[in-house]
Amino acid sequence: MLLLLFSFLLFSFPPLSLSLNQEGLYLLELKSSFSDPDSALSSWNSRDPTPCNWRGVSCDGGTGSITSLDLSNANLAGPFPSVLCQLQNLSYVSFYYNNINSTIPDISTCRNLVHLDLSQNLLTGELPYTLVDLPNLKYLDLTGNNISGDFPASFGRFQKLEVLSLVYNLLDGTIPDFLGNISTLKMLNLSYNPFSPGRIPPELGNLTNLEILWLTECNLVGEIPDSLGRLKKLVDLDLAINHLAGSIPSSLTELVSLVQIELYNNSLTGELPRGFSHLTNLRLLDASMNRLTGKIPDELTRLPLESLNLYSNKFEGTLPPSIADSPVLYELRIFQNRLTGELPQNLGKNSPLRWFDVSSNQFTGPIPPSLCEKGRLEEMLMIYNSFSGQIPPNLAQCRSLNRIRLGYNKLSGEIPTGFWGLPHVYLLDLANNSFSGHIGKSIANAKNLSLLIISKNQFNGSLPEEIGLVGNLAKLSASDNKFNGALPESIVKLDELGILDLHGNELEGELPSGIESLKKLNELNLAVNKFSGEIPDGIGSLSVLNYLDLSDNRLTGRIPLGLQNLKLNQLNLSNNMLSGELPPLFDKDMYKNSFLGNFGLCGNVSVSCARRDEDKQKGYVWLLRSIFVLAALVFIVGVVWFYLKYMNYKKAKAIDKSKWTLMSFHKLGFSEYEILDCLDEDNVIGKGASGKVYKVVLSNGDAVAVKKLWGGVKKGCDSVDLEKGQAQADLRFRTMGSKLRLRHWGRLDTRTLLSYGVLVLLAIASFWCTSTCRMVAWEICCIAAKVVCSIGQRDTRLSWMQPRGFHICIMIVCLRSYIEMSSPIISYWTEILALEWRISESRRWLMQPERSLSLCLSLLDHVATLLQSMHILFG
Repeated sequence: MLLLLFSFLLFSFPPLSLSLNQEGLYLLELKSSFSDPDSALSSWNSRDPTPCNWRGVSCDGGTGSITSLDLSNANLAGPFPSVLCQLQNLSYVSFYYNNINSTIPDISTCRNLVHLDLSQNLLTGELPYTLVDLPNLKYLDLTGNNISGDFPASFGRFQKLEVLSLVYNLLDGTIPDFLGNISTLKMLNLSYNPFSPGRIPPELGNLTNLEILWLTECNLVGEIPDSLGRLKKLVDLDLAINHLAGSIPSSLTELVSLVQIELYNNSLTGELPRGFSHLTNLRLLDASMNRLTGKIPDELTRLPLESLNLYSNKFEGTLPPSIADSPVLYELRIFQNRLTGELPQNLGKNSPLRWFDVSSNQFTGPIPPSLCEKGRLEEMLMIYNSFSGQIPPNLAQCRSLNRIRLGYNKLSGEIPTGFWGLPHVYLLDLANNSFSGHIGKSIANAKNLSLLIISKNQFNGSLPEEIGLVGNLAKLSASDNKFNGALPESIVKLDELGILDLHGNELEGELPSGIESLKKLNELNLAVNKFSGEIPDGIGSLSVLNYLDLSDNRLTGRIPLGLQNLKLNQLNLSNNMLSGELPPLFDKDMYKNSFLGNFGLCGNVSVSCARRDEDKQKGYVWLLRSIFVLAALVFIVGVVWFYLKYMNYKKAKAIDKSKWTLMSFHKLGFSEYEILDCLDEDNVIGKGASGKVYKVVLSNGDAVAVKKLWGGVKKGCDSVDLEKGQAQADLRFRTMGSKLRLRHWGRLDTRTLLSYGVLVLLAIASFWCTSTCRMVAWEICCIAAKVVCSIGQRDTRLSWMQPRGFHICIMIVCLRSYIEMSSPIISYWTEILALEWRISESRRWLMQPERSLSLCLSLLDHVATLLQSMHILFG
């Protein structure tokens, strides 16, 4: 019976579990407390004689006891297993990157624990003050948890702690001074905790064994303490993303072991300290995003730097040429400063540059041709400077480039062959320069190009069909260039295209019909071009389109109803030739500015299509009314003007006759009063643009014609060269057997009366001031007289021109105005020419003298007006 019972017990339990040592059983207990969705602990088998072969378990070779447990990245979940402290020789524990979700229990009984890594878990609560009771603890890493609260005061009593890392937790309070008592510390990393504003404890300068000090984003204020200059073994100093102020202490340049200094994103001021030449081991310096001023020290750039970041400061001056000598420089970021001058032309010749950013400075001169000498350049960012010249041709062979920004400079010339088609470039920004030429067909090789920004240049020609092969293109901005021709049909093959901006070019033709295939198109701007035809219906199927601008083109036809399906934030179809009725959705006030300048459109917002014809008729009525009102106003103004002129005339008649003077170049048989008495409206026989002509019968029986010029004659009319007038009066027309002479000349305050024997002709000469011109003018007058006489002799219908039985008049009008070549004073001449044929004993009048005189004077005015008009039109 006992034998049967023993056999039953023997086969009821796993045979090896009886042989598993106690430490293995403790680990099985640990396994049972965890959730293990990835079966990371599947090798932990109770049938094994020892746990030393289980995953993550290491044992002492001599005793077989467990010394190390490393379950990193096992996706285990559950509370921290206190049973670990039962493993008396356990010195190394790592649960890095799991889901341990409890507080840290009292593990002070783990007396031999040296290394404890619980980083990247879900631990909560405060830091246990009992951790200091682990006498052999050297490494404590609780990074990436949710531990909160302040530091327990006991933390200042660690005896052997070398590494303390509490990065990315929820610690508050300030960094305590007593941390400076842990003299064994080699690494102190408290970065990225929401500490209360506080200073860097000067006591940290007592940590003379410290090699790494990381206090990034710890809400630090005040100045950097000089005591940090005592950390002679310090290799890595990171005080970035705080609120530190003041200058960088020169004591930092005494830390000869420093390899990396991170001071970016603070409020540091002043110049970089002198003494960088002492830091011969320095490889990385980042003092970006501060308020540092002055020049970049040459002694700094002479160091064998690998990375130099000084962007977003106020540095001035030039970039020291020695920066190009570093054989290991792979990163140079100095953008957003006030640096001037030219870049060293050998920059990149000795350095394996990968990231190069000098944007937003005041650099001038050419782009260094050796930037990609080592063939590793990935980013070339030079926007917002004044670089000039062309893109170096060898950059077209830099196949490592993936990000190029050269916009907002003064670069010019054509883009080098191959530059368009660099295979790894995803951003190409050439905007706001003076580049010219075409987009090269090599763009077909730009398989990764996503952003092409070339607006505001002088690119010309048509867009190449090869652009449709750039399958990853998401943005094409080529506005304000000189592109012409039609859009390539291949553009509708750009499935990833989200922004197409081609406004301000000279593109023409119809919009591509397959545009509905651009399913990701979010912005379409083709304004200010010469596109014609109708708006494609397919645009209405672009479901994500929210910006549409087709204004200032030559589009015709109706607005597609499908546009109502779009959720547009911006719609502008103004200044086209669209017609028809507005779609109902757009026939609202919110869209009233979207269709301006399309006079063929109608709707409720502007004008109803049904009322358009009626409105046209009303428009005609209003036009006629306006014309009538305008004519009435003109008539009223004319009446008023006539009345005023008449009143002025009456006043002029009342002027004292003694004010009139009459000059004569011949002996007269009458006086000026005899002339003035006859200046009455009843004696008017003609009038024109220059005045009125009166018939005056003298006391001796002679009849003369007197012309009274209108008022307002130029001031220069008072100045007359009488000798020239007399000289011209003696000229004869021998062909016609007559004598031309100046009979009378009179003036009164720029009003002049001309008195003639039978007829007085007015000629206003308008030639330039040389005597040769005046003689030519006179010869022209003589020829004209002969022509008129010959016409009169041949044509009997012109009875008033026949020389038998009456006086014949021939008027020659010549204008002479500006005499400006020799004098700034404009002198207006009036030369009076009298042509008289005396036909003795003639009593036969084929026409009344008054009529012939009137015709002569009328012709005089017409010719004078014609010549004046020609002078104005043709100068």
